[in-house]
Parts: sequence; C-alpha cells; structure tokens
Amino acid sequence: MTDDLTTDQLPAVAPETASGARAGDDQHYRKGPVTLRGALRPRRTTDQKLLESTGPADWVHTDPWRVLRIQSEFVEGFGALAELGPAISIFGSARTAPTDPNYALAEEIARKLVELDYAVITGGGPGIMEAGNKGAKEAGGVSVGLGIELPFEQGMNPYVDLGVDFRYFFARKTVFVKYSSGFVAMPGGFGTFDELFEALCLIQTHKILKFPLVLVDSHYWGGLLEWIRTTVADYGTISPGDLDLVQVVDTADEAIEVIRAARS
Repeated sequence: MTDDLTTDQLPAVAPETASGARAGDDQHYRKGPVTLRGALRPRRTTDQKLLESTGPADWVHTDPWRVLRIQSEFVEGFGALAELGPAISIFGSARTAPTDPNYALAEEIARKLVELDYAVITGGGPGIMEAGNKGAKEAGGVSVGLGIELPFEQGMNPYVDLGVDFRYFFARKTVFVKYSSGFVAMPGGFGTFDELFEALCLIQTHKILKFPLVLVDSHYWGGLLEWIRTTVADYGTISPGDLDLVQVVDTADEAIEVIRAARS
C-alpha cells in the first residue's frame, strides 16, 4: 500500500509524530469509536485491509459485513452533524507548529468564520487542524473534528467540541463535503491536496453546487497553480475556466471576503 510500510508490518522504530514525539506502544490507537493500546494495536488499518488485493479469498464472506460497518460510519457521521448548520472546513498540514505564522493565520480565519455564524470543521488533528479548532472554540463557535484511523493516530486535539472518528477515508470525505459550505486550504501536504482536488472534481462534474474554495498563501500555492495554468491546460486536460473555481488569498480578511461574497 505504501513504499515504506507493508500491509502486514509496521516499522520497528515508530516514526515521529507531527509534534516531534515518538509514537510508542503506550500511545492510544483510535479505530473508529474504539481505543487500543500496547499489544492490541493493529498492524494494518481498516482502509488497508479493505483495499489490499492480495491475501486469502475470505473477502467473499467478509466484505458484506464490511458494508454494514461502512454504513454505520455514514449513519454516525450524518447523525452527529445533521443539525450543525452552515460550516466551513479548514485543511492544512498536521506538521505546522504553533509558532508558525500559518498557525496563527488559521486561528484568525476560524475566529472570523465564527463571527459570520459558521461552524468550523477540521480533520481533528494537530497543526493547522488544531489551529482551526482552537480559533473556533475560543471565539465561542462550534468546533468540529473528523478524525481518521491511521497507523500512528494522534487522537483529537483538545479544541474539538464535536468529534467523529472514522475508519474509512471515503466515508470521512463524504461527510466533509456534505456538511461544508466551503473549503479553506492552508499550506499542507498530500491530505490537503486530496481534499482540494476532490472538491474541484465534484464541482467541475456538477456533483455538488459550486462553493468557495480558498487557497491561503499565494507563495505556497503559486507553483502548483502555474503548472495547472500552463502544462495541464496546454495539454487540454482541463477547460480554460476550471481554475476560476479556486481563489488565492494571503490574509484572513481576504479569505473571509471570499466566503462572504459566495454566501450573498
């Protein structure tokens, strides 16, 4: 499933978490609503077991039961957020330190979103996610975290008021899209890219109504957008106006203005 981690074993030395601490056997492992420690920590995530193509053929018998578990994740997620009201999702790197200017910027954006009567949704982890939840909570708004089972799960950050833990990425991503009125993407890695391009694809194919997609930090996103604007467009694999689906800003006020304009 990955270049450096097989589906059957974890590395002998646990990698550093986003905060720099080593993940050990005593660290809790979140598997949906279940917490596991020590020898009970699984070697494969639920997503890995679902998506792997090798192994015994018992999937013929177990997959119908997996469908019921997947169904339960949608039921729990939809039930938890059904009365949430308008919300904006903030994405960004889990590795962003509290001393990073982008951490403070995410806090400010979240506070201003609360002033517009939005709830704030993040992935519930550290870094930018923590900053978004912190800004929303301290502003008196609703702070939501949608967590995911990972090999070295770090749990919900302390600023999440409403948290839902998922086993399956696709169930979690569906809940993000269903209950968000817009996305704000701070500098981040593959997870941030994944959520951004998922939303772009859904809007482009008219699976969801157009909603604001705000990219914060023109320096960070500029190279990617230039590549799309030139190479990708030159190959004819997107339409000329597709990049109009995203707006790039550098300040909290600019981000909020995009959200405000989309609502009016």
